[in-house]
Amino acid sequence: MYHLLQSLYLHATSKEEYSILLLGLDNAGKTTLLEQIKAIYSPDHHPKLQTVPTVGQNVSLINLPNCYLRIWDVGGQHSLRGLWQSYYSSAHAIVFVIDSTDIGDAEIQSLGEGKGNGDEEGRLGECKLVLEDVLQNQETEGVPVLVLANKQDREDCVEVVRIKEGLVRKVFEGEKGASVRDSRVLPLSALTGTGVKEAVEWVCSRVKWNKEGRPPVMR
Repeated sequence: MYHLLQSLYLHATSKEEYSILLLGLDNAGKTTLLEQIKAIYSPDHHPKLQTVPTVGQNVSLINLPNCYLRIWDVGGQHSLRGLWQSYYSSAHAIVFVIDSTDIGDAEIQSLGEGKGNGDEEGRLGECKLVLEDVLQNQETEGVPVLVLANKQDREDCVEVVRIKEGLVRKVFEGEKGASVRDSRVLPLSALTGTGVKEAVEWVCSRVKWNKEGRPPVMR
């Protein structure tokens, strides 16, 4: 009887915890995004917007009214990307951050066709390959994926609709994106905080929808 009551008490007083993986190339704005999330949901936190490249990982536990989000901000340098796969099996959602000022015209169809030099294309090809590599891993199958087109506050950014149609949709609808069932592309300015709350709300709704496929941890 005691154990039954204890179990009922723990169930009533516990909240679901979901692990969210922040990925993207270096300098995409992942750490700044995490700082803004902490500032919104932890009123006593003052965001540190002058960030340095993450070596290893940053992790924060965000306490929301109906769940916890444990957010893993993993370094995006080429030398660190091999570590990403060690996080996939425990991730309930993946947030892939794109620097929308460094991907040329965001049209991957033009890659390798001689329509522009490397400077004009920026890191578009690299971004495509890295995103495909994430999606084709078996451990990410069925995991909700949110792509954030960051730096939308900059005059030289590519509009989110062009990123969605020219890059993300082509990757997701390609052979290497076949495992993606639940995804969205949203605009973001991590520097100003615009779009941060909308991103968190989307992630929360989708991890709860997918909790039979990836059950949360209770804490």
